[in-house]
Amino acid sequence: MIPTLLALAFAFPLPSLKPDHVRSAVVAAVPKLLAGATGHAEQKTCFACHNQATPALALRAARDRRIEVSEKFFDAQAEHIAGFLATNKENFRAGRGTGGQAATAGYALYTLELAGYKPDDTTTAVAEYLLKFQPNRDHWATTSNRPPTEASHFTTTYLAIRALKVWGAKTDREQIDKRIENARTWLIKTTTKDTEDRVFQLLAMKEADVGEKELSSASWELLKTQRADGGWGQLDSLGSDAYATGSALYALHSAGGLKVDSPAYSAGVSFLIKTQLKDGTWQVKSRSKPFQPYYESGFPHEKDQFISISASGWATAALVAAMGK
Repeated sequence: MIPTLLALAFAFPLPSLKPDHVRSAVVAAVPKLLAGATGHAEQKTCFACHNQATPALALRAARDRRIEVSEKFFDAQAEHIAGFLATNKENFRAGRGTGGQAATAGYALYTLELAGYKPDDTTTAVAEYLLKFQPNRDHWATTSNRPPTEASHFTTTYLAIRALKVWGAKTDREQIDKRIENARTWLIKTTTKDTEDRVFQLLAMKEADVGEKELSSASWELLKTQRADGGWGQLDSLGSDAYATGSALYALHSAGGLKVDSPAYSAGVSFLIKTQLKDGTWQVKSRSKPFQPYYESGFPHEKDQFISISASGWATAALVAAMGK
């Protein structure tokens, strides 16, 4: 554990959680995540970060812990996403991108990574687009305002850094390193305003290889906003929910080094298990104004389904980590 997390990590009494409870919660969540991701791909030609990216993160983690998720699911998701990107390949090469711009491109490449997709000329075109996007900035700015998923410059910056490190061409390595170096400075000096910012600042800092001092400070800023119920809220004015809690736990563990058996992590896990619904999902109210025609993806909660499936993905990923190896 990062040293500065030590004090707060023991601020909560250790909840009584049995490993079987955590595993059962994960197993219950898997079918609905599969249904929502598959249902979107069956109905739409576009890529959807909410229905595909975070569910893929959770389902890949679950499969790695020997919970049944067919590899065919990831193959089908990769085929759908790669097809969407290929259709827009010339737009990426021309610097025009697609709807959602860098956020969509970054989330799409991240989901392909989770699906085990291999680099090709399409992924190279998308990575080059991200490299050249907003070249005069020291970060990647979001062009959308659909909170929480597409409203933070930190989110877009993390996705771009990750994509360039994984998918960037070797011939562009010098330019990639320079952009990441500039982003590293921006990440350290820029103030966060909400949980989404703090989560993705921490993830991006880890990806950009900042120093331990800066990483520890960012971890502390996120950890200290944990509530008495063990959860996190998207905003200070909102109650704790599965989206903020799952994403915070995921970032603190994977990037901040918070141990899953620490009281703070266990308190977050307890919150997630207590708030999981009988169908295995978590419902979170949408804060974004709808602009797409309504459709049923196969995930419940009607007009809250997009944020709820993303929340359920984050929550499941956080719970999988608590299962151990």
